[in-house]
Amino acid sequence: MTVSASAADRTDGSGRPPSDRLPPARTALDGRTWKEIAHLLLNLPVALFGFTYVFTVVLVSGVLTLTVIGLPLLAVCLLGARQLGKLERRRSRALLGVRVDEPSPLPLARGGGMFQRLWLALKDPVGWRTLLYDLIRLPWGILTFCTVLTSLFVLWPVLPFIARGLTNVDRAMVRGLLSPSDELERRIAELESDRGVVVDTAAADLRRIERDLHDGAQARLVNLAMGLGLAKEKLLEDPDSAAAMVDEAHGEVKLALQELRDLARGIHPAVLTDRGLDAALSAVASRCTVPVMVTADLPTRPAAAIEGIAYFIVSELLQNISKHSRARSASVDVWRAEDRLLVQVRDDGAGGATLEGGSGMRGLAERLGAVDGLFVVDSPVGGPTVVTAELPWRDRRE
Repeated sequence: MTVSASAADRTDGSGRPPSDRLPPARTALDGRTWKEIAHLLLNLPVALFGFTYVFTVVLVSGVLTLTVIGLPLLAVCLLGARQLGKLERRRSRALLGVRVDEPSPLPLARGGGMFQRLWLALKDPVGWRTLLYDLIRLPWGILTFCTVLTSLFVLWPVLPFIARGLTNVDRAMVRGLLSPSDELERRIAELESDRGVVVDTAAADLRRIERDLHDGAQARLVNLAMGLGLAKEKLLEDPDSAAAMVDEAHGEVKLALQELRDLARGIHPAVLTDRGLDAALSAVASRCTVPVMVTADLPTRPAAAIEGIAYFIVSELLQNISKHSRARSASVDVWRAEDRLLVQVRDDGAGGATLEGGSGMRGLAERLGAVDGLFVVDSPVGGPTVVTAELPWRDRRE
């Protein structure tokens, strides 16, 4: 089983995914042809509504531009145009099989004052392109409605070919005017999603640290304070008992220090900061329950953030191997390939690992996706399991 968390859809020569390609039109009216006919007949009422909206926006906003409410009203109308575009994308998806990405949300809530938000709304390219789409749709809607309605009674044998030709124009309009404007806009949408993943991951890490401190070192230190208090009270009347309690407190101090070291190592180990990935991964591999061979081929050190993510990924995967794999051996390989840092963890265990399982791999994939990384799991039942993580390489700033 091979699973990639960031595999792009394959496309044909036209740049469309296989699910978006259409079979050739047939003489017989099949279900797809009837959907195309329904779309063409709906073009007129939909176009009438859209044209009326655009005409009202232009007329009313133009008249009121000289007043204080003109520009805010235009901004609101552009937001309404975005909703019309969403409805048209849904109609095209349902009846024409056109699948286009949703444009990125308008960043109205990202700080700034009222005038900055107003300016962002007024220069929204998605809203303006939707208004243009609705403006040119009226003559097209009249043409397609009349053509299809006439063909239903006069040109029945060739109606499927007419419907296909007309809807191909519709598909081109939707892709040209209602899809995200460019690759940058699609990238913004991805980064918005990735930012949410980073925030959620950071919040989860903070909760884990708080829980570990509360249930571990903090509870142990509270018991230590109570024990030392009792020892102080018995110091004069029962020195032997006080000495025993002090010895016990000394052991508690050692355990508390060890728990704090383990917690600090889980956040960012000192060996990673001082000596780099090779030494840090060797240290974490030594704590694995199966023998692990570590190979690191890195002529220079990457940025500290990239090092930290790579360390965390390997640490989590080695924990999974210890707990779930039933492996007899494992290996960790780290190397640089052009502008990417690659990490591969392999074990000879039972296999069957997936991104949907309870091993935490989905969280690792999301964390890598948030930094434009790639996470691939190849784990057939019976093994072996090979997990490959790819991160962007950024040079370290000393």
